[in-house]
Amino acid sequence: MSSRVYEELEHDDGSVTRYRKHVNGKGRIASNAMVDPTAYIESSAYVEAAATIGRAVHIGAGSWVDREAKVGAGVQIGAGVRIGPNAVIGAGSRIGSHSRIGAAARIEPGVRIAADSTIPAGATVGMNRAA
Repeated sequence: MSSRVYEELEHDDGSVTRYRKHVNGKGRIASNAMVDPTAYIESSAYVEAAATIGRAVHIGAGSWVDREAKVGAGVQIGAGVRIGPNAVIGAGSRIGSHSRIGAAARIEPGVRIAADSTIPAGATVGMNRAA
């Protein structure tokens, strides 16, 4: 018998997503998201369907990682951050609190994004163009 407990939440459009609580921090993880066990997901954070979270990632309170986003190893995501669908956050990056990363945006490894920043959908931010 499985000891895993699920919670189902209904969205405004009537669809339902099934979440489990991550072992570290108790954040809500969609049932088909891949989250490394060494990641820390704050209890009020969400990781949506088909997202991938690498090892030693920290996702702050109230943050949301949308569908099919990829977050590399060692990334630090502040509180209240929104990572859009299909966005890619490179290993070792830091995303400041209350920032918005648009759909399919790419943050290259090691980039620091200041708090309250907005990265538009489809944009690429490299080391020489840090926000």
